Parts: sequence; C-alpha cells; structure tokens
Amino acid sequence: MERALCETYLMQIRAAQYAGDMEFPGLLLHPAPAGLALFFLIAAAALQSQSSDAVIVSTRAAEDWVPSADPEASQWKGIAGITAENDFYGKPAHLGTTVIRSRWTDGNLYLLYVCPFRELYLKPDPDTGRETNKLWDWDVAEAFIGSDFEHITRYKEFQVSPQGEYVDLDIDRENPRPRGGVDWQSGFTVKARIDRVRKIWYGEMRIPFSSLAAAAPKPGTEFRIGLFRIEGAEPDRTYVAWRPTGAKNFHVPAAFGRLLLK
Repeated sequence: MERALCETYLMQIRAAQYAGDMEFPGLLLHPAPAGLALFFLIAAAALQSQSSDAVIVSTRAAEDWVPSADPEASQWKGIAGITAENDFYGKPAHLGTTVIRSRWTDGNLYLLYVCPFRELYLKPDPDTGRETNKLWDWDVAEAFIGSDFEHITRYKEFQVSPQGEYVDLDIDRENPRPRGGVDWQSGFTVKARIDRVRKIWYGEMRIPFSSLAAAAPKPGTEFRIGLFRIEGAEPDRTYVAWRPTGAKNFHVPAAFGRLLLK
C-alpha cells in the first residue's frame, strides 16, 4: 500500500514537473505522508525496484531486413512481445490489445506494432516520402527511446502512422530543441499496412543504433523506452500507454520502462 501510494505521488510530481505545473494539484487527492524525507526514500526505492513488466526484450537477429509490417514474416516468427491495453492512468483504453515486438542487429533496432482499431483517423493526402511534422494529430504508434540514464529528459521520439507516414524528433524536456526537435534526422525507416477486414493495422520501424547512442550495441545493453498509441479525433481520442504516465501526457520519462537487448 505504501509503495503504491509513493509511486502515485512521485509520478504525479514528475508529471507536473514536466508539464510545467509546479503546484502539483494532483497531490491534493491524497493526504501527505507524515514525513517527507521518509516519503521520498520509500518512493525512490519503489521506482528502483523495477518489475519484469517494465521490460521489453529485444531478440538478436543475424542480419538486417527491409521492414514489411508483416507479423508472419520469418524475422518475427516465435518472437514474443509486450502488450498495451491501458491509458495514461492505467485504466482500460477499450481499444483491444496492442502487441509490440522487438529485434535487433549490430546496426538497427526493430519494432513491430500490431494495432487493433475501431475506426481509423488518417491524414488526408499522406506523403510517405518525407517526414510529416505533427503526425501525432492523427492515428500513430510511437516509441520514445533514451540511452542516457542520468539525464532522462533527453530521448528520441519515433512515430509511424497506419499509412506509412513517419516523423522523428530529438527531445530534451529541460532544454527544448528548436521546432520541438523535428529538424533532427535519425535515418530510420518504416512500413505500415492496414487489414480492414480484421480491423488491425501494422507498423514496423527500423531505427539505426547510431541515432540512439554512441556505443555499439551488445547483448545486455539497455535503453529507456516508452511505447504508445493514439487513435481517433478529439474529443474522443484514445491514448494507449504500455506503462501509465500518471498524467495526460506521454512525455513523462520517469514512467518509461526498459528495452533489453538479448
């Protein structure tokens, strides 16, 4: 009970901090612990004690391939993944079960999204030949990936739409980049396809490791990662988060899980 309460408190504090709201209004929902020092000590211990559901394992592959967004492709046979079904606050998003799998090679990280949908909300006149700024205004699957465990507000953002549009951004929450970091280019590639009969869309990303970290990847390497989806138009948009952020915002790096190369 104490651990759950402390996690809630700390998540609300981090969410308010990154949203620029330093008054922490959400903390009024619960009475404060008797000793702030004890509270932060327990909260820190709770966050450091990461459970297995905070990890997505990426399985090594012998060679690279061209993304096909096909979960039946040989590269994805027998590869398990993680599931995402809830919203920002850990409540059911009622969008079915999104499955995300990962593989890696010496040069690239691969992510495959399997996304059941109710009704697609797509950008008219899609351009898949160049990146689409503000792609997040439409249906997308997203990955936020950071290699810096000391400066967790620095990470990269990657998005793919059901139509195969894409955008990548260099994020620094403490020192925001010009134009939100959209001018940064990772060199990642994507593929997407829509199965309208089964009402599932698939998106695959191939992300160069050179865009994520200076060191060469190896088994046991870890990254910080947030995995998300958006579907629909406001005011009825549905937001899906692999791990709850505690705020109506995906950009809460304290809530990210870990990506483990195996």
